[in-house]
Amino acid sequence: MVAVLFAVVGVVYGWRSGAISKASDVPKLMAEGVRQMAPVLVLFFAIAQFLQYFDWTHIGDVVAVNSAEALRTSGVPIWVVFLAVLALLSVVNILVTSGSAMWAIAAPVVVPMLMLLEVPAETTQALFRIADSGSTSITPMSPYFIMALGFLQRYRKDAGIGTLASYTLPLAVCMTLAWTLLFFAWWTLGIPLGPGAPVR
Repeated sequence: MVAVLFAVVGVVYGWRSGAISKASDVPKLMAEGVRQMAPVLVLFFAIAQFLQYFDWTHIGDVVAVNSAEALRTSGVPIWVVFLAVLALLSVVNILVTSGSAMWAIAAPVVVPMLMLLEVPAETTQALFRIADSGSTSITPMSPYFIMALGFLQRYRKDAGIGTLASYTLPLAVCMTLAWTLLFFAWWTLGIPLGPGAPVR
């Protein structure tokens, strides 16, 4: 029903705007839409294979349990573990800019590992969101970074990837530090992250 509704609205809009003049224009425009979605579909296919291998081999469970046991026996304070997870996810975010893709890769290991250390999954999600927001602005892997570079080159023709990264690096560092300090203040005070979602 939703697909039919969107198709009808799209065809009517295309006809009224002049983008569609005959019936044969509709399949061409639909193919163009699918062509734009192709990179995302390929990415999700790769992620689905990765997750299925995790499920078949149970390697995520093994890594999570062994890591949690190593952290528990080492006596490392939990706040240090938080900082390590935050740093690791920030680095991964430079290479995998899609938040859903990074979560699909990291969650099968990080969430159970921290749950075995008595950290709620909601707190892990908060750490993930901090890592996902900061380093995105400095990675050339992000499509928005390239778009911002295009805007920058309108006003500074010689600007390149390094120029934009140098402009956005202070923003990324400040944003990550601010979110991290807010997270630790929230966690120290024990304020719930939402209804039925304790922070610790």
